[in-house]
Amino acid sequence: MRKNFVLDTNVLLHDSNCLRAFADNFVNIPISVIEELDMFKKDQSELGRNARRIAREIDTYREKGNLREGVPLPGRGMIRVVLGKSKLPPEFSVSRPMDDSILAAAVYLLETEPDVPVVFVTKDTNLRIRADALNIHAEDYDREGVDLAELFSGTVELDVDPEAIEAVYAEGGVPWADLGVQLFPNQYVTLRNRFMPSRTALGRVVGDRIENVQRQRGNVWGVGARNREQVFALDMLLRDDIQLCTLVGKAGTGKTLLAIAAGLQAVLDGGQYRKLLVSRPIFPMGRDLGFLPGTVGEKLGPWMQPIHDNIDLLTNLNLGKGSKLHTYAELLSSGTLEVEPLTYIRGRSLPSVFMIVDEAQNLTPHEVKTVLTRVGHGTKIIFTGDPYQIDHAYLDSVNNGLTYLVEKFKHEPLAAHVTLAKGERSPLAELAANIL
Repeated sequence: MRKNFVLDTNVLLHDSNCLRAFADNFVNIPISVIEELDMFKKDQSELGRNARRIAREIDTYREKGNLREGVPLPGRGMIRVVLGKSKLPPEFSVSRPMDDSILAAAVYLLETEPDVPVVFVTKDTNLRIRADALNIHAEDYDREGVDLAELFSGTVELDVDPEAIEAVYAEGGVPWADLGVQLFPNQYVTLRNRFMPSRTALGRVVGDRIENVQRQRGNVWGVGARNREQVFALDMLLRDDIQLCTLVGKAGTGKTLLAIAAGLQAVLDGGQYRKLLVSRPIFPMGRDLGFLPGTVGEKLGPWMQPIHDNIDLLTNLNLGKGSKLHTYAELLSSGTLEVEPLTYIRGRSLPSVFMIVDEAQNLTPHEVKTVLTRVGHGTKIIFTGDPYQIDHAYLDSVNNGLTYLVEKFKHEPLAAHVTLAKGERSPLAELAANIL
């Protein structure tokens, strides 16, 4: 049975392709949503770009027919602009007239077309609660949602016969087809002796084999792996054949520190890349830095301080002895290190760069795509983040660019992922992350 989907403004701003996500149902856009989109069209952020794009798309449908009566969408659906409004109960406050106007349009459809179920779609939690109070079925928009409990971890433990473990050490690997499991390219595997659980071997899926993964000998710019997942992470970060890495983990698990250490080694000691580029979203992404006083560097200071702290820690450990560059300022001035917000990434081409995108959980799937399409030949890119620490108003642990990226690329041989579980910052930080 066809349904009436009523879309809130934030759905259109979150995903400018959302009109095609509702199969053969009616997609209803309240006229107040069109008015609200107009308020964003001059914004230079991702929201402004989406507002302009969705407005142009709706305009193309206008040219094909009367939007008030309905115009066919690709996929047998229909798009309509809803002008009618019903009066809301007096208990509803008039302090949010735009939200009330959108809800009133949903109530109008419920009253005028009682045989067609109405579904109100919004990213606003409180607005879903208010819709429910009006007996309107409300849903979040989670077209690319990934349940964290089911998120690909990038690692797996397998109980095997002793011969398999011996083959990993003696022959460098073992075929995995006969193990009775589904494995993914570059997935990291812990093989455990089914008779002696303390006897293990670490491996990575390469083609039809699980190849031996050895713990990194020596420190990587002073940083050594403290647990099994960090061994996997450093292996992934230091491999030239893996171009896309994703690191997910709670606070203190070492995501950013490991990525920067691997980047400094690859750029300064290995010479595989021209420079290390570290970027993170200034929330909200695209915020005009002119609101802050000072030079560009001074404006970026508060946003980039976590990156500065990590690099300062590494350089202060008197590492990279083959290089004369030991301070954050020297790395910047030499051009070896570049730190910038993702605000300026659009339009760039980045060849032969070791690039780290920190706090990637605050990116939308479209923003992740924008970043990835900047990658040039010879570039390695790492996305790090904690899906439980999201600042974006319309993203959550289920629906964000980082988890979307992990799931979409788990089948690709040029990508790898590791979830870091154990905090290593300090016993107190680990305790706080677990119990608070």
